[in-house]
Amino acid sequence: MSDRGAFDTNVVTVTRFVLEEGRKAKGTGELTTLLNSLCTAIKAISSAVRKAGIANLYGIAGSTNVTGDQVKKLDVLSNDLVINMIKSSFTSCVLVSEEDEKAIIVEPEKRGKYVVCFDPLDGSSNIDCLASIGTIFAVYKKTNDSEPAEEDALQPGRNIVAAGYALYGSATMLVLSAGQGVNCFMLDPAIGEFILVDRDVKIKKKGKIYSLNEGYAQHFYPDVTEYLQKKKFPEDGSSPYGGRYVGSMVADVHRTLVYGGIFLYPANVKSPKGKLRLLYECNPMAFIMEQAGGMATTGAMNVLDIQPETIHQRVPVVLGSPDDVKEYISIYKKHAK
Repeated sequence: MSDRGAFDTNVVTVTRFVLEEGRKAKGTGELTTLLNSLCTAIKAISSAVRKAGIANLYGIAGSTNVTGDQVKKLDVLSNDLVINMIKSSFTSCVLVSEEDEKAIIVEPEKRGKYVVCFDPLDGSSNIDCLASIGTIFAVYKKTNDSEPAEEDALQPGRNIVAAGYALYGSATMLVLSAGQGVNCFMLDPAIGEFILVDRDVKIKKKGKIYSLNEGYAQHFYPDVTEYLQKKKFPEDGSSPYGGRYVGSMVADVHRTLVYGGIFLYPANVKSPKGKLRLLYECNPMAFIMEQAGGMATTGAMNVLDIQPETIHQRVPVVLGSPDDVKEYISIYKKHAK
């Protein structure tokens, strides 16, 4: 036998990690089951995003060509996967998806105590150019004993029990927090498991990168224009910030978490309420950011303190390194007077 190198026989998978955390918290195991089902959906989406099985679509494997309409679009397929996996775990009662206009009320025989809000495939406009895309989710507890309804999802982000995102980039990574810090897991395709690679991740206090769509510059409010000017032409003689923008929220937020800096999707003249959705984009990302020592604001208030009014509500969001976000808030407040 040739020596095949070190093989970790005591590897920490996401299931093992969540089980251990649940045991410490004296939980029922229901959250572990829910997160496990989400991981299954994410693995399947990852495989589909990476075009596994594409040979069958193009007839290379001997099958006839399939027309585009018959092949489920990736975002629809991803939505079906997440819904089916969560429902079959018997852990939730209400689901809110970016893809569905109304909340999905789980059948009585499959219900559990959790409410899950998710964007099954965020950044799907980037699919055709192979830029990174992702899945975002937030888990809440149902707060009363009444019949499950859409209103059960209208909770502020402060109530989040667990939140995270999967990034389908050069590798597939799952970033997860259950309120005890942020942990990163990498999908190892060899064994089909998410492996813990970064424990208790913290964002830098201050970064050197700003990220927003500057194509909207003519519609920006004065606070954003002034903040950007300060980043590009620093008055204290320091180096200007670098600009990075993928246009896929998961990719841009993940880079902000790893390298530090600031991500902005502020309100502007064309979108006075902002563009990103509160329940399944801004809240989960704000939760992750705060757990990593960062901040997330609308300018006027913390994102996690907003009381949602509708399930697809849009809000402005600025998040990232605490010093960078505080600097933006001070400029926002100056202009808000």
